[in-house]
Amino acid sequence: MNKRLDCAGKLLDLSLPQVMGILNSTPDSFSDGGVFFTPAAAIKQARKMCLDGAAIIDVGGESTRPGARPVSLQEELDRVIPVIEALHAELPVIISVDTSKPEVMLEAVRAGAGMINDVYALRREGAVTAAVECKVPVCLMHMQGEPRIMQKQPHYDDVVGEVKGFLRQRIDACLGAGMGRDQLLIDPGFGFGKTLQHNLRLLNRLPEITALGFPVLVGISRKSMLGLLLDGRPVRGRLYGGIAATTVALWQGASIVRVHDVAPTVDALKIATAVKQID
Repeated sequence: MNKRLDCAGKLLDLSLPQVMGILNSTPDSFSDGGVFFTPAAAIKQARKMCLDGAAIIDVGGESTRPGARPVSLQEELDRVIPVIEALHAELPVIISVDTSKPEVMLEAVRAGAGMINDVYALRREGAVTAAVECKVPVCLMHMQGEPRIMQKQPHYDDVVGEVKGFLRQRIDACLGAGMGRDQLLIDPGFGFGKTLQHNLRLLNRLPEITALGFPVLVGISRKSMLGLLLDGRPVRGRLYGGIAATTVALWQGASIVRVHDVAPTVDALKIATAVKQID
């Protein structure tokens, strides 16, 4: 597995686990919708996450929560491009764009993004071609269905085997289109078309996903699986459970964790990493 990713000239060292801070410039994301909707609020939050230790800021302009409505291309561009341009001009952090639209990928990279995070794993028309042109790392995520209906009775005969098979197929498609192995990351997609038991099984058997030989990104922060495990805890009360789950993901081989709460996660991963490095 490649331990150093070239993100448009900024190197990401994956010899240690890294934290990706979530920056939703949306009015309707499940956890922080509307909080960082204006460019000024988004940039202020990005500065804080950078100071707290985030190696990557993931900027998204379209919610992918269950039942989320799609947004137009122009609306998504208007939400993310000014933020990416401002962050690129001010902060040394790597900027990721959370999008599935090829046009947004291209414009975001031109504006300063050094990574693409796609919940559709480049399955939309023109997305693979755009990713090849962008020449930056891309995270391919598994999702059963699509955001509007993905949590309506998801079913698998073997969730780990099926997720792994899907990711292998998408890797092969990207490599066949001309992308390099050092451009690809994978994400099993916790909470995207999966029940609590599916999510727990994936976390328990995460080494089977890392065995594909690509850096694994895990996003569990504040998700409903935590609420279910914590007796119905609301979104804002899931911090400690999220840190526990994130630490488990690191122990199981994750290279990047995508979180809302950067500072406490950075602290937790430092402790876990120190223990793992002892001979």
